[in-house]
Order: sequence, then C-alpha cells, then structure tokens
Amino acid sequence: MEKSIEEVVGELLHGDIQQIAKELVAYLRTNGMDFEPGKGYWEDQLYWMVKYQGEYICYILVNGTGDEEKFAPFTVWSDDSNSAWYKDFPLDEAMKELAWKHVDFCENCGGSCSPGKSKIIFGREFHRVCRTTMRFINPDLMELACIKKMVEIRKKDVLKGFSKIYTG
Repeated sequence: MEKSIEEVVGELLHGDIQQIAKELVAYLRTNGMDFEPGKGYWEDQLYWMVKYQGEYICYILVNGTGDEEKFAPFTVWSDDSNSAWYKDFPLDEAMKELAWKHVDFCENCGGSCSPGKSKIIFGREFHRVCRTTMRFINPDLMELACIKKMVEIRKKDVLKGFSKIYTG
C-alpha cells in the first residue's frame, strides 16, 4: 500500500522542516489540490505532482536519493510557469526578491528543458531557466509564504483558463 504524503512527512521529516512541510501540504489540501505519485523517472522516489482541476501546480520531493539527494530532505518546485502568468499579479517587492532568489536555472540534467529558456518573472528577465521556474530546497517560513503565493497565482491562472492558452 502506498503511503500518503502526510504519512511520509510525518515519518521522515523532523523539526522545523517537518512543520513547514505539514503546513504546506495542509494548505494545498485546503485549496483543493490533488497529490499524484511520481511516474517514470520519479516513480521510485517520494515525489508528488500536485494538481488543481487536472493542471499542474507544483512538485514535492521528500528525502531524494541518488542524483536527487541534493534536494533532501524536502524540496518544492513550481510548475512549468509561463512568465505571462505572472504579468498582472500584484506582488510586493520583498516577495518578488524572494521569488527571484529561487529561480531554478537549468542544470542540463537531460530533461526536455535543456538548456533552459528565457522567462520574465515579476518584471525581471532570466535566462536558462529550467522548465520548473522556481525551486525551494528546505524552505523556511518566509520561503513557505512565497511558495503559497506561487500556488495562489497558479490556481488563479487555472481558474481563468490561462493554462490552456499559454504552453511552455
């Protein structure tokens, strides 16, 4: 029987990172998100694709192993965010700076995004950005707030139908 993300977080994470992970998972569940276990490359990892109304919102990895060990014990990636999704969303400067700090640059891992692409993220252009626009490894409380804001932005886009218009 496959364990839920709540069970994995409760068993494998400890201290502050466990509390942050629990808070994020509860937030996602409260906002109607579904958790789908990883497939393909991610099938043997404790990896979840988080979806809202069938659209990807973010991805979560707990205790990555092998090549993904650098992301242990807890990492959250944003979806394949199209920069147009961020264009009109009001965000204060401090939150923009935090988001910019977590831009996920392509590491030529062999994925379909190599060598990355240019994206405008909250008014600033970045080059060689991975298909997951942001990555948060072991987020603290401020970074958790930023993750929640990114989820809010993406959820609003799904509700507006932008995900069907803009494809990465």
